[in-house]
Amino acid sequence: MARKRSPSALWLHSHPSVTRKMPVCHRIFLLLCLLQFSSVYSDITDGNAEHLKREHSLIKPYQGVGTSPSSQWDFWGSTLVTSQYVRLTPDERSKQGSIWNTVPCYLKDWEMHVQFKVHGSGKKNLHGDGFAIWYTKERLHSGSVFGSSAKFHGLAIFIDTYPNDEAPDRSFPYISAMVNNGSLPYDHGKDGRSSELGGCSAEVRNKDHDTYLAIRYSKGRLTIMVDVEDRNDWKECIDFGGVRLPIGYYFGASAATGDLSDNHDIISMKMYQLMVEHTAEEDNQDWTKIEPSVSLLKSPKDNVDDPTGNFRSTPLTGWKVFLLLLCALLGIVVCAVVGAVVFQKRQERNKRFY
Repeated sequence: MARKRSPSALWLHSHPSVTRKMPVCHRIFLLLCLLQFSSVYSDITDGNAEHLKREHSLIKPYQGVGTSPSSQWDFWGSTLVTSQYVRLTPDERSKQGSIWNTVPCYLKDWEMHVQFKVHGSGKKNLHGDGFAIWYTKERLHSGSVFGSSAKFHGLAIFIDTYPNDEAPDRSFPYISAMVNNGSLPYDHGKDGRSSELGGCSAEVRNKDHDTYLAIRYSKGRLTIMVDVEDRNDWKECIDFGGVRLPIGYYFGASAATGDLSDNHDIISMKMYQLMVEHTAEEDNQDWTKIEPSVSLLKSPKDNVDDPTGNFRSTPLTGWKVFLLLLCALLGIVVCAVVGAVVFQKRQERNKRFY
């Protein structure tokens, strides 16, 4: 996967005429705001190859995939491993397949980049069902949720291509996230609406190019970004705080078809370690004993979709408040400087008439 540009670099690169016309003080103000904004997504937009964890990555030519004791990835069901892709399901009815990392992940802060392709012969809504990316305690368990278990422990990201609920306020394909401690089953008939943390619509199907998904978990915050158009431009899909996930779980991907079908292909899954400092209290706790949970400001059932199918963002969090305050403070400083310069020039111009 090509290295992605940060949001600030993309904006400045695409608006050269605008920045050239700005006064110097305005340019400095704009650059500071964009740098502060881009720092939030720096790990998502710039995957550092030095921090790539190969034991948790699935990369061509897919060495280490198989059923031998030394394999780092194991697969099940209809999954077909080729030199170019891992096909979880073919474009055929009633298929299930999955691929799972055999090495438990003990990273506290991480980011997974998934390169994938969903395609088939079905038109309009005549395709399905979708696939899922998992970080769970269980692995290689078949089930009714995109080829895996409905009651799981951990995190699941669903890329759902078929609307079972036929809700008029949501368009498909739809990406959503769920954290579960094994007590709540995913409601496939309602497309998981009652238990999702959030989600967004994304036209990922039958593209002429590959599509991308970035899943970032750091200091209790889950951020999911998508690049559907393969333009080196990430779009935020989900950003949710208060998420608690243990270490020692497994990464995997699964897919399923029913009466309708699609090819569900995984091109790569690249895992990056995020270098994040934690408090002494956080470092001393037993991260293997953490129960998957979310500190919700409201129930997932209260999630409301807007008419475009995009999940309304959660209330302002700490870094957003800090960003707004910083921009406001810089704006005041810039206005004061500009005002002083203008006032001084007027004074000098008025002296000429004496």
